[in-house]
Amino acid sequence: MIELTPLQRRFLRAQAHHLNPTVMIGANGLSEAVMRELARSLDAHELIKVRVFSDERDAREALLQQICDDLDCAPIQHIGKLLVLYRPGNEPKIELPDDKKSLNKPAPKAPAEPTSKRTASKPIASGRPGGNRRRRVGR
Repeated sequence: MIELTPLQRRFLRAQAHHLNPTVMIGANGLSEAVMRELARSLDAHELIKVRVFSDERDAREALLQQICDDLDCAPIQHIGKLLVLYRPGNEPKIELPDDKKSLNKPAPKAPAEPTSKRTASKPIASGRPGGNRRRRVGR
């Protein structure tokens, strides 16, 4: 199995958020055809979502473990009936972060210079009695 740091798992979870499930595991469980399809999808995409149509959480956990052992991939997330799996290809498509600096976090901003000398503490009066609000008449 592939060992990933918590930072790399978090990065891959974020990458998988918008993905749709590519493989669905039904009542027949992990058949040979399903395993071939999982391997093909991992080769093509590296990061995939799998939907499992089983109501038993323990059964889904066992499926996840068996898939990862048989296909040499890393479990990224198991939430509800969705499993997220990752296996890097020969030429990796997804660049995993090595440290916290490589995540896409915005740099700290410098304090902004004021653009005008007018302060925003008091509203500008319109000269109408009663302030800036217009009143509807006849209702």
